Amino acid sequence: MKKNYNKRSEKDYGLIRALYYKLFVIFVVIPVAKLMYNLKIEGRENVPKTSRLIFAGNHVSYLDPPLLSYAVDKLIAYMAKQELFTDKNQLLRFLVHSLGGFAVNREKPELATFKTVKAVFNTDWSLGIFPQGKIVKEPVIDNITKGFVLFAKKAKADIIPVGICGFDGYAKKLFEKNLTIKIGKPISYTLDEDEIVRQWAKQICEFTGFENRVEQKEMVNV
Repeated sequence: MKKNYNKRSEKDYGLIRALYYKLFVIFVVIPVAKLMYNLKIEGRENVPKTSRLIFAGNHVSYLDPPLLSYAVDKLIAYMAKQELFTDKNQLLRFLVHSLGGFAVNREKPELATFKTVKAVFNTDWSLGIFPQGKIVKEPVIDNITKGFVLFAKKAKADIIPVGICGFDGYAKKLFEKNLTIKIGKPISYTLDEDEIVRQWAKQICEFTGFENRVEQKEMVNV
């Protein structure tokens, strides 16, 4: 029987997983962030105290979820592409699932996914999404899936844009790389769908210096 990786309940985000998650951040993520990537964090004051939030970042590497979680200091359940849950890399599969991640059909989200989002927001956890849907190595913001907007509106959750800046490859020795994570101003779920995408892309591009093709396409279509 095929396992349903997009179905999670409130029990999946209980005390045991929360403790495991925090210990993983303290003993694994923070040492890697500080000793390998000289990570700097800007804008943490922009993070509201509520847990009903969606953190949406640009996606440049497999390190993005744990580094983002550390930067915003929140418990975050990440929505991940289905392929990660059957990936050949056993460690990757284990971490994605054990840290609370759940699968999403990027083309057509299923009812179970919406139920999982609801379950997440009935706990102290927030939701993590990468609107580009995959790791993008080019310094551009383009081809944004509007799923994150749909989830925000359904859950009545504001979106916090998070820019992951300066990634140019994985570190192989101490203090080899320099990364900065910049946390933006909340974007209200009450805005028009296109306006939410526009504001997210604008903030991310201001943080990272990436090319804003969302804005360029709008100018062409005017």
